[in-house]
Amino acid sequence: MSSIRDDEFPSHTGIPSTARRATGEIPVVLEVPAIPVTEELLKALPKTDLHCHLDGSMRLKTILALAHEQKVKLPSETEDGLARAIHMGEVCKSLEDYLVAFDVTLSVLQTADGLYRAAYELAIDAAAENVKYLEVRYSPALHQQKGLKMTTIVDSVLEGLRVAKRETGIKCGLIVCGIRHMSPQTSVRLAELCVAYKNRGVIGFDLAGAEVNFPAKDHKDAFQLILKNNVNCTAHAGEAYGPESISQAIHFLGAHRIGHGTRLREDGDLLNYINDHRIPLEVCPTSNVQTGAVADLKSHPLKFYFDYGLRVTINTDNRLITDTTVTNEYWTAHREMGLSLDDLTTIMVSGFKSAFLPFREKQDVLKAINAEIATTLQTFQRKLTAVKVPA
Repeated sequence: MSSIRDDEFPSHTGIPSTARRATGEIPVVLEVPAIPVTEELLKALPKTDLHCHLDGSMRLKTILALAHEQKVKLPSETEDGLARAIHMGEVCKSLEDYLVAFDVTLSVLQTADGLYRAAYELAIDAAAENVKYLEVRYSPALHQQKGLKMTTIVDSVLEGLRVAKRETGIKCGLIVCGIRHMSPQTSVRLAELCVAYKNRGVIGFDLAGAEVNFPAKDHKDAFQLILKNNVNCTAHAGEAYGPESISQAIHFLGAHRIGHGTRLREDGDLLNYINDHRIPLEVCPTSNVQTGAVADLKSHPLKFYFDYGLRVTINTDNRLITDTTVTNEYWTAHREMGLSLDDLTTIMVSGFKSAFLPFREKQDVLKAINAEIATTLQTFQRKLTAVKVPA
């Protein structure tokens, strides 16, 4: 058996940061048994989704229902036709081509009820595959086509997440996104909104949208406001543009995490800087293939990043448009990239370590997650043993 590795202390066993005791008690080493990796096991294990877009993670049925209620014209009135129209699960020509699908989803997310329902259902769907902690991101600026107030846009989503938490226990946080192709002044307004909702459900700020021709540094004023108010921040970078985009996200915006970071491997010096400073990468493997950031899953740098020691997390990006779940992303990482159960459980723990949660709360969550991982692995090991032993 090999132990679940701590990405901060790869030469040690166990995860000391998740099991510290005031008495100095030595933490129990969690062992990963030699059992097969299956989708059933991955679904049962506790997970995070730190990079998940609200407007890219709706249910097809919900889009059709909301369009009917709101009298919105869609490209198709059937689920199959709508799936084709938004390139659901299909490889696109570029990130820009991929982003066209959001015109469809945003068309039905211009009401408080629509936003509430989308947020609620997203959290419910995540909880159903044992995602224990979900960070939902979106840009309120994209939901004002019918005159909704920014505060209503945020409150509606937060309420949907709160109700889902009451029903399932899933922890949720909301990330407000600035958009690269919008004016820097709009990003500042969104940053002000984010600061106002600090400690009221909003846990971070992001910069999303097309990277090419829209440099991150243009939005540094918004991020300065965020950092001055001690708010967490992340930024999409290194997905459709090279490592220079990642460098700007870190050195101009002060990003605490990097969304995607797919092209980080092109700059070894920057890669080492990110590794040394334990800056987490929000990796979305299937989405990266769909947007053309990588040619295919086997050429994805996730395993290289993990083996090198970077703190990586696995996420969905857009559950609907990419046609995926967190479980599927982990299964893909195992099947297509060769990550072992030991590797995958380490990445799961890294997700909770990288969450935008207060330190004390994060400690409590990590203790509970370690215990759940151990229990789940033992349960599946017993099941396997019971099958092998004749009655």
